[in-house]
Amino acid sequence: MELEPDLCNVEEALDILVGKWKPIILLHLLKESPLRFSELTRKIPGITQKMLTKQLRELEKEDIVHRTVYPVVPPKVEYSITQYGESLSPILNAMHEWGTHHTSRQNNQSL
Repeated sequence: MELEPDLCNVEEALDILVGKWKPIILLHLLKESPLRFSELTRKIPGITQKMLTKQLRELEKEDIVHRTVYPVVPPKVEYSITQYGESLSPILNAMHEWGTHHTSRQNNQSL
């Protein structure tokens, strides 16, 4: 399939995936799902609770992440990847591989 720059929907995909934390959140949920909010916080050092909440809400709005609230005290909330969200796996894996290759290339050029 030949891509037409004028009809390109890459921007649409980037609008959903853009940001420092979303790909990391998604990779964790693709690897191990469901995860509680506190587990995600521990797995992603440096992210604030406010930012994690914001990013999860945006992903939930796009039907990429599912949020389950259990009616217990204290509240228990779990996040899982949706079937639709799983379709991002090859894209994220390709981006990871490209990033690894790029980092290796940059390190070799600086020698």
